[in-house]
Amino acid sequence: MREDRQQTTSSTGKKGAVGLGVLLALLATVVWSGSFVATRGMSGTVPPVQAVFWRWCIAALAVTPFAARQAWQQRALIRRHLGYISLATLFGVTLYNTLVHQAGLTTSASNMGTIMAASPVIMALYARLGGERLGARRVFGLLLAAAGVLLLVGKGSLTLDFGAGDLWMFAAAFSFATYSALLKRKPAEIGGLAFLLTTFVLGALMLAPAYAISLHVQGGFEATPATVGPLLYVGVFSSAVAFFAWNKAVSLIGAARAGVVYYLQPVCVAALGLLLLGERTGPTQLLCMALILAGVALASATRR
Repeated sequence: MREDRQQTTSSTGKKGAVGLGVLLALLATVVWSGSFVATRGMSGTVPPVQAVFWRWCIAALAVTPFAARQAWQQRALIRRHLGYISLATLFGVTLYNTLVHQAGLTTSASNMGTIMAASPVIMALYARLGGERLGARRVFGLLLAAAGVLLLVGKGSLTLDFGAGDLWMFAAAFSFATYSALLKRKPAEIGGLAFLLTTFVLGALMLAPAYAISLHVQGGFEATPATVGPLLYVGVFSSAVAFFAWNKAVSLIGAARAGVVYYLQPVCVAALGLLLLGERTGPTQLLCMALILAGVALASATRR
């Protein structure tokens, strides 16, 4: 009887952890959807490298009051694992966001969000290579959502016509998927806030040389509400809040399952693009988004 109660408690706790992980992944996805709109909105006023550099400076300042003490206490651990942290920073902070801002110069917010939804496929491949069993239901949901993404990009057909900005976004998707896979290898003894602050600071340092070159070649940008507002959003919410939520979600449910929730990005970005940028969504897009939602619901559901 006691063993039955323990098994029930364990099962309930596991389902609760999965539910929390899905909610955190959803929170990060919704917030990041807004960052694509913000990135697109300042594409003509703030050079990409400068936008990303200031993003991480703002993010570091935002998390410092909460993370500085933990980071200082774990400084020896951080030095010991600096190679791993630097690699995660390169893919998840430096490269990913620079590629996103570069893509925002020549493609729409809707395309950015849609193409980024390709990253869960790469996450699932990484998970499978790492020995994780995905299960038939999750694989089917993944394929269903992927079909919705491909049809959405192809405007109702599988004939895809990508521009330069779209290709930059595919590179960003690969970079983000690699970062998510690396998160599974994060040393458990390093606190989440300490890890976050360290990656933000390292990301800004990695970008500093490119930032200096951009200032020399392109000049700076004017600090106006139209530039500072989006930078504060991507720095505080899309970086500090969303990255913390995503990292915690991956630790609870794994990159593959969190990646399935990430498929909701095209739906969120399309809705925000319509509301804030006037980008229209037609019947074909709505049908494709229904496929994406169905795939997400199927693949993220827990076993009874």
